[in-house]
Amino acid sequence: MSDAYSGTPALTAEQRAVVEQPADALILVTAQAGAGKTHTLVRRLDRLVAEEDLSAGEILVLTFSRAAVRELRNRLSQYGEAARHVQVQTFDSWAFNLLARVDAQGDWAGRSFDARIEGAQKALDEGLADELYEHDLRHVVIDEVQDLVGARRELVEALLDRFDCGFTVVGDAAQSIYGFTVKNHAERKAETNRFFEWLRVTFGEELTELSLSRNFRARTDDAKVALEFGPRLRALSESGNEDGEAHFNQLRSVLTGVMNFGAFDELAADALTRYDGTTAILCRTNGQALVVAERLHAIGVPHRLQRRARDRAVPTWLALLLARCDASSVNREKFDEWANDLPLPEGIAVDLLWRLLQRTNSSRGSDRLLDLAQLRSALAAGRLPDELTAQPPTRLVVSSFHRAKGLEFDRVLVVDPGLLQTIVTKKGKTIERDMAEEVRLLYVAMTRPRDELYRLSPMDMHNIRTNDGTNRWARYFYQHWRRDGLELQGEDVLAEYPAGTVDFDADPADLQHYLATTVQPGDAVELERLYPDPIGLLESPPYLIKHRGRLIGTASEMFRADLYRFLKLGGSYVPHTFPAAISGVRIDTVETVAGNEAAGIRAGLNQHGVWLAPRLTGLSTFTWDKKELDVEAQ
Repeated sequence: MSDAYSGTPALTAEQRAVVEQPADALILVTAQAGAGKTHTLVRRLDRLVAEEDLSAGEILVLTFSRAAVRELRNRLSQYGEAARHVQVQTFDSWAFNLLARVDAQGDWAGRSFDARIEGAQKALDEGLADELYEHDLRHVVIDEVQDLVGARRELVEALLDRFDCGFTVVGDAAQSIYGFTVKNHAERKAETNRFFEWLRVTFGEELTELSLSRNFRARTDDAKVALEFGPRLRALSESGNEDGEAHFNQLRSVLTGVMNFGAFDELAADALTRYDGTTAILCRTNGQALVVAERLHAIGVPHRLQRRARDRAVPTWLALLLARCDASSVNREKFDEWANDLPLPEGIAVDLLWRLLQRTNSSRGSDRLLDLAQLRSALAAGRLPDELTAQPPTRLVVSSFHRAKGLEFDRVLVVDPGLLQTIVTKKGKTIERDMAEEVRLLYVAMTRPRDELYRLSPMDMHNIRTNDGTNRWARYFYQHWRRDGLELQGEDVLAEYPAGTVDFDADPADLQHYLATTVQPGDAVELERLYPDPIGLLESPPYLIKHRGRLIGTASEMFRADLYRFLKLGGSYVPHTFPAAISGVRIDTVETVAGNEAAGIRAGLNQHGVWLAPRLTGLSTFTWDKKELDVEAQ
């Protein structure tokens, strides 16, 4: 293993203690922020295969996010020797694959995330997966276990309880930030770090507890200012004392003591664009991130808004590849030839892309031939490898605290969350804010930098908040009846039919070329109302998407339904007027989508039912006709 790991840090004594545990060991590893966890896990997996005689198929690796999956796979591909072929999956992907094997008639692809997780747990409890794992599962590796709450926690507990195998589970109670996914507030506190307690009670003295305490990420004193809070937050969580208000105020005091980056002006624009390293602007909520992105666009600073974990945008080059092929498959030689002309990700090897696409083939397929029907099926079902749908790297990222989990940057600007009220009133209900989770969340944000940590002043979000009916961020006005803008999301463009065939007429092939060559991430677009009145119940009129004066798409039914809900002021109220135009919208990316195959053929595109569509983002601003505003006011 020495050649593969040349140029990487030598294992510390703590890391070596984790790596060298036997395959049947039951290990709980507490890994603080930046402690070299991924490097340690790769070395651990290599040793399990090379020295403990486990095959790649006898190891199950699960983690919480797609970003973590990509990171582990990339490290295994780059540095792994024996463990290069170990499969890493998210809980959702693993649950779906398990259900597809034990209940192929269950239509699990159409079920919700929670339904798949609960279905997989039931399959484990009822013994339906025993034939799959009883003799072929020897070790389970699970990352980010502090974020196991609710159904995910119960699924993992069922897995570890059912099968007699070793495990290596890694987490940090100080970084547990997903308790909010448990909707019942009373149950939320009980769920936080409950999995740690279950491990200790269930396995008792058989459980070996190890730690990774040395930080490798922070290279300066400025970047280390929050690290001292890690042990405190772990102790706070494990003691069961979830009163985190004092700790939050202390950590926020540390944040207010770092240098203020200033306002988003010309000076800031120069500082952000000239910096050679990577920068992240981290916000307490995604609503704040949308406002920051808006301000950066206003001063001409290129950036990327971090997507939700479940948002998967398939890159442009895949549609261009399928458009070239009229056959049912493509061989490796032809793929290599076409790759020279495709807009592939910078720095990625063609051989790696081929291997990623090959994952969509059946096990009987040749590694020199790619079945395009299976590729299209995986695309439509959202089952492409995570590496193909990852957001491209960029020098400046804007993200919520939650979406930055697991990421690191040279420089981090943290938006001061301000003095948070412990009691929140919402729709007449009084809710106690979980301050222990708030301090863990701020700790996660403040431990992302390698070199520089700055503060941004608290943001005024007085007229911007989430809309309960749509779960989108929205702009409100001081007059209760007026709505001024709504968040645009990934599903807001009609993808079932090619642009130019619904709501407006255009040459679909020419429009596809325009999307592939001219429309760029960050470009401004506007949604224009096609006509004043809706064509169906419970939805707005159609909206056309215009880029530099050219129509490039039409809004989806989902967006039109959500716009209707947003404008519906009460139970019996029916919206009569809709914005004439919706601006402040940006191109997230141009993505490959799978739609109606017959529509694609009629449009003269390809037989695969795959084409390009713009993906939108941004907190929009409505333009109202004055006459319509007067009508609403009455």
